Amino acid sequence: MSSLYKPFCVSDGPCKDRIFRQGCRSQQHPAVMTSSAPPCFSAGVGRAAAATSGHSRTGKRRLAAAAIGGRKVTHPGKAILAGSIAGGIEICITFPTEYVKTQLQLDERANPPRYRGIGDCVKLTVQDHGLRGLYRGLSSLLYGSIPKSAVRFGMFEVLSNPMRDANGRLDNTRSLLCGLGAGVAEAVLVVCPMETLKVKLIHDQCSLQPRYRGFFHGVREIIRDQGVRGTYQGLTATVLKQGSNQAIRFYVMNLLRNWYKGDDPTRDMHPLVTALFGATAGAASVFGNTPLDVVKTRMQGLEAHRYKNTLDCAFQILQSEGPQAFYKGTVPRLGRVCLDVAVVFVLYEEVVKLLNNAWPTD
Repeated sequence: MSSLYKPFCVSDGPCKDRIFRQGCRSQQHPAVMTSSAPPCFSAGVGRAAAATSGHSRTGKRRLAAAAIGGRKVTHPGKAILAGSIAGGIEICITFPTEYVKTQLQLDERANPPRYRGIGDCVKLTVQDHGLRGLYRGLSSLLYGSIPKSAVRFGMFEVLSNPMRDANGRLDNTRSLLCGLGAGVAEAVLVVCPMETLKVKLIHDQCSLQPRYRGFFHGVREIIRDQGVRGTYQGLTATVLKQGSNQAIRFYVMNLLRNWYKGDDPTRDMHPLVTALFGATAGAASVFGNTPLDVVKTRMQGLEAHRYKNTLDCAFQILQSEGPQAFYKGTVPRLGRVCLDVAVVFVLYEEVVKLLNNAWPTD
């Protein structure tokens, strides 16, 4: 008799079928049903069941620990709060580059163009309006940046947490899909209306007789003239832009993070490393979707009525200005986005670390 079955003291010999090997009860197994089981059988089964239960509980504990090992799974509430804080600080740092980028894109329709380049745009803006001129329209973007980052990181964690493996690692393909979902969500809920308002306000300030006296006055006048629909101009282009933006950024960031950590998911990333990876992800997204950004800006400007839809806008730009027009503003956008993504990822990761200490959710 095999030693495997000796503790059970079954005189009929070891059970050959799967039921017994899985730990059957006396009323389930025919061999046991036809004979009374010795006391040692019950004791043996009890010990085996207890051992199995103990192993199960231990396994579950280990799995739970592994699931939050490495890069811990972030609670969506923490992601929303950390994203809000990171987004607000980031936009205050990077707005001047966003202002210059938007001015250069809108200046393409002027004949002749007012600005000769990035430096000339900065110089003329400071001459006309002082240093504060580089922050004109900040309020509209600040009001949008905080909820935008909150929705982006919150949605990414909601989508990615169930997709992580036992070590908390997210594979690259899934990070692309989660980034896409996060980008679409922020485009519909926040980015499209706020970007439309920002472009209209900046464009209005460039006119000879500005109409809007500030953010809230501008919002009121735009909604009065065009309705709520007036804040959702260029929705298709915005969804395409933000979806591809975040898909590329989260994919590249996750790819670099997995490469850096290798077989050690618990390895910490220094903020400078996070910044470098974030800047790389930002650069990849700029070259990947600047044409969509140009179309989106045109669709949200004060002359958006010239275009029937997103495709018509792209066709008119190509026909009248050539393919190079789709990459106008790439250099200032590259500088802004690299700084933007680097700053926001560093701030997000550091704020999450602080929240993990102050707000235990694991």
